[in-house]
Amino acid sequence: MIAWTLSALRHRWLVVAAGLLPLGGLSGCAGLSTEHAKRHIPQPGIVDCTQPRELGMVSMPPYVVEPPDELEVTVRPASPDLTLTNMTVQSDGNLDLGFAGDVYVAGLTLQQVEQKIALHLNQVAASNGDKTTYKASVRLINGTQSKFYYVMGTVTTQGRFPVTGNDTVLDAIITAGLRTNSIPEKAYLVRPHPAGGPDQILKVDWVGIKDRGDTLTNYQIFPGDRIIVPGGKPPGLLSTLFGG
Repeated sequence: MIAWTLSALRHRWLVVAAGLLPLGGLSGCAGLSTEHAKRHIPQPGIVDCTQPRELGMVSMPPYVVEPPDELEVTVRPASPDLTLTNMTVQSDGNLDLGFAGDVYVAGLTLQQVEQKIALHLNQVAASNGDKTTYKASVRLINGTQSKFYYVMGTVTTQGRFPVTGNDTVLDAIITAGLRTNSIPEKAYLVRPHPAGGPDQILKVDWVGIKDRGDTLTNYQIFPGDRIIVPGGKPPGLLSTLFGG
């Protein structure tokens, strides 16, 4: 009986305390934590006015084929040895042309793949006493399967996202999603570079991009780019329960 009474009193105290605690106070604590982090988390990198960006984008370099890209291959005149038209670049970098054999295409542009397939088919034909001259057309299907950018840090969805050729920092961060403790004001972009080369780290002016429509740091995204979004301390259990 005494144990039950003590338990009931503890439960009643918790209910009363929860009722007295203002919701704004809980969310305010989380907000103070994030504001503190904003002031103390460094933002590496520089602002580079020469980089392609929103309203100043450039065409992507010629597409380089890599596993597991999907290609549509058309041959004229039709080759009896080539029965498939849609092909996937295998993990070893080869295209399986069926009875015509394999062709290594990893690291080649689409135009170079066309030339290599045509040369291969012509060599196969010549070895069989066939004087037919083949031409090949190669098209990328289902979008890129091998070109990605990455969003990391305090975002809803960390991971890699396919490059469309028209992506910006704003697109990338919105696609990954922000959390309650995300600090996009300290976000930055890291661009891959050859081993031993200088780091390429670009500051992102999130407030300028979002609130003022400033395109200076809304950089165009290229394959391999990494966008890092720092964050503050995650909200506690009570703050989460009461909407903090």
